[in-house]
Formats: sequence, structure tokens, C-alpha cells
Amino acid sequence: MLSQKVQEIKSGKLSATGNIKQFLEKIEKENKKFNIVLQVNEEALAEAKKVDAKIKQGTAGKFAGLGFLVKSNINVAGLICNCASKTLENYRAGYDATVIAKLKGEDAIVLGMVNMDEFACGGTGENSAFGVCKNPSTMSRIPGGSSSGSAAGVAAGFCDFALGSDTGGSVRNPASHCGVVGLKPSYGMVSRYGLIDLAMSFDQIGPLTYSVADCQLVFDVIKGADEHDGVSQTFEKGKERKGKISVGVLSVAADERILDLIAQKIEAVKKPNWIFKQLTISHINLGIQTYYPLAYVEFFSGTRKFDGRKYGKKIEEVCGKEVLRRILGGSEISKAEFAEKYYRRALAAKKIIAQEFSDAFKQVDMIILPTVPKLPHKIGEKLSVEDEYRYDTLTVLANLAQIPAISVPAGTISEDGEKIPIGLQIMAARGNDDLLLAFAKNFE
Repeated sequence: MLSQKVQEIKSGKLSATGNIKQFLEKIEKENKKFNIVLQVNEEALAEAKKVDAKIKQGTAGKFAGLGFLVKSNINVAGLICNCASKTLENYRAGYDATVIAKLKGEDAIVLGMVNMDEFACGGTGENSAFGVCKNPSTMSRIPGGSSSGSAAGVAAGFCDFALGSDTGGSVRNPASHCGVVGLKPSYGMVSRYGLIDLAMSFDQIGPLTYSVADCQLVFDVIKGADEHDGVSQTFEKGKERKGKISVGVLSVAADERILDLIAQKIEAVKKPNWIFKQLTISHINLGIQTYYPLAYVEFFSGTRKFDGRKYGKKIEEVCGKEVLRRILGGSEISKAEFAEKYYRRALAAKKIIAQEFSDAFKQVDMIILPTVPKLPHKIGEKLSVEDEYRYDTLTVLANLAQIPAISVPAGTISEDGEKIPIGLQIMAARGNDDLLLAFAKNFE
């Protein structure tokens, strides 16, 4: 628990320097096996010594001496923010993203930058220009993505917590596969300033942690309105549920073993004041078809700055095939002759899905469903593009509806002699992030 470790550090049982040193030693010893960390922060120990001095003076922040890892598409001043791409291979960030500034303000220390799917394009962790990120929980299987290194870093014990970004499930998907907790906040709840985003209308930065309680602590620091991000806002805190809680169990298509495990987990933790309702949302089967045309167009638009003139290399000349697929797809969809057929129809479908979730939350307080509909495949196994995109079937829904969603470990499924982690996903109405986290603590 982060709160307990901070108490140990502030009381002198553990120093900030000692905490950071043990993480750096573990990373140095084990990272080659996992390929999680792309760059270590060489100043981490010096920063820890400064925190120890602040502790002695009684001026240290809430996260004094905690060490965290950062997805390589979030700017950290002085560190390389390459998006796991040759395009920005040597790009060194000149400033801190708002979330980084907030965490540093509470005396948390950046341990390093981690692997990811290139420019956040992918859901497997296999699309990095710097090699596949391994899953510490089940080494032969993918860690998920695109925040593969963030989830794997937590699972490997390389940090106290990590930051990732979620466009269509990129925090929750790897959290599920790696057996950790991952939160996608409500759209606008956390500033995106300093994030090199995939699609600006979907992306949110979110924490990956060992527990929901830890997730709450990190979220409380990074949330809130930011003058640098026009869509960020401070939401009114939802009222605590003291009476009955209505829980919708969403009917979805998924591996029967996963559905059975989710049902068992619900049965094991349910409380007397929970009222269950079987829930059907009409158009969730259109989630993937709605999400990808919009994400393609926004990604194409966002990558026009990577033309090799101001910084980096021209993206089309050095990127991987998944990035190129999305650039070319976005280029075609955004043409006048296709915009009406694909892009505007996708926008209309997005509004319908968002409205259906809004209506659903008038009937229930929380919605439960699997995080991912199938087991992670083995590294190197060839999948069709359609099959790879199906990993996102149940996670893109929260991004389309702009609502908060969290993945918590539900248990494991045995296959081929491996115990494979499975995540249970919980959703709440937009702005009810604190209520979501309070409810999710029941599944610890």
C-alpha cells in the first residue's frame, strides 16, 4: 500500500534513497528479461536525496520518496519521450506534462520511461520499435497494450506505480493481462497536457497500481482542471452511496471461461445492499466499427507534425506497419468522398452509444463486464488485424461514452500449464470516478 510506504519513509524506517535504489537495482538486474524500461532516470537517486532532506525538514509532499514509471508518450523534462518509435528516437522532452508536474510536486520520483506499442497503436505490446515487452505474470503471453510497459512494470515490481494513457482500453487491457489495477478516468478529469496522444477526443492518462486504494491515491493527485488543457475540468464529487447500489451486469460476447470467472468473482464479493440487473445496451456491438474510423482520422491529423523538419524523422519513412496502417486509413477516411460514409456515420454512432450509456446509468449505479473478451495470445502468434482489434471490443465503449472505467484482477484461468490473469471491468457515469473507485475496492 502506497500510504503505508510513505509513512515508513517519513518515519525513517525506509529512506527515499533506499526505496529508489532498490527499484533501480531490480530494473538493472531484471529488465533485459522483460524489456520494460527503455530509459532509466539517471537523476533519480540525486532527486531521492533531496526528498530525504525535505523529510528531515518536515516539508515533504504526500508521495515523498515513491518511485514511478512513465509511458513513453508522456513528457518528462530531460528524458526521452520517443513513443517507442524511431520517429522520435532521440527526442528529449523539454518540459513536464501536467500529471508529471503534479506528482513531482508531491515528491514522487520518476524512475524511467517504459515500453509501449508505437505511438500507442496496438493492444498487444508487440508493436514497439524497440522490441516486444514481456508479461511478468505469464512470460509466453502478450502483456497487452498500448501501455504494455506501464502494466508490466507494476507486475514486475519495478515501481510503486506507473502512468499510462488510455485511448480505447490502453490502460485497462494490459492491466487485465498483467494482473494489476488500471483506471481510465472520465474524459476531461485528468489533464492531457504533455501527452503525445493517439486520438485527442478519446485519450486519458490513468494510473496502474497494485491495488484500487493505491489507484485512488494517485488519481487524487493527478486529477483536476488545467489551464493548458481546454477540455479538462474539475467535476463535482458524486454523493456517497449509503443505501442500495444497483449493479448492471452487461450481456456481452466473450470466452465462456472469462464470463464464468467474472460471475464467480461477483458472487464471492457481493454485498447485501447490491441489487443486480441484467443489462442490455443495444449498440455496443458497433463499438469497434465506431471507434476505429474516428481514431484513424484523429491519429492521421495528429501525426502531420512529425514531418522530419522541426524534430525527429518523417513518420511515414520509419514507422511500423500498424502506425502506417492507421495513417493511411485516416488519410483515406478524411477525404471528402469518404467523410460522409465513414467519419460522420461513426460520429453519429458515437453519440448513440454515449446516450445509451447515459440512459443505462439512470437505471443502475455501476456496470460490470469483462475487461477483455478473450485470453491473451502467445508472443509471436500471428493474428489478423480484425482479431487483434477485437481485444478492444469491451474497452472502447467507455472511451466512446467518455465515462470512467477500471480493470481489477478477477483471478486466473489455467491454459497450457500457465495461470493467465483475467480482469473484471467496472464502469460508472461520467464524473463519478470516486464512486467507481469506492465500489471497485470491494473486488480487491
